[in-house]
Amino acid sequence: MDKDAAVNVLGETLALCSTTPMTGFFRDGHCNTCAADQGSHTVCAVLTAEFLAFSKYVGNDLSTPRPEFGFAGLKSGDQWCLCASRFLQAHDEGCAPRVNLSATHLRALDIIPLEVLQMNAAPT
Repeated sequence: MDKDAAVNVLGETLALCSTTPMTGFFRDGHCNTCAADQGSHTVCAVLTAEFLAFSKYVGNDLSTPRPEFGFAGLKSGDQWCLCASRFLQAHDEGCAPRVNLSATHLRALDIIPLEVLQMNAAPT
């Protein structure tokens, strides 16, 4: 991965998404990506109970702890690097979480229109 390419959807340097819990494809706290990241974990989402329930319903349980993988489970208010396609699916279903635009990687725009991200932007 080229760290110089770490640009957000606003054209600025990609900000940190979260280290508590630790997130990102590279588990470095940033929503960086590379060719191996087939899920495009590029959207820094501020999770909600509604989104977590939706994600579990569609087969990706993010809220249940999995200690065998060192995963404590996520809760409402946590920031997490989501797959761009899952975010768009949640948006289409009316339960998208808020988005931290400064920590959302530019590559998210390959899947999600900027206007959709902006309409779901978290307050700054």
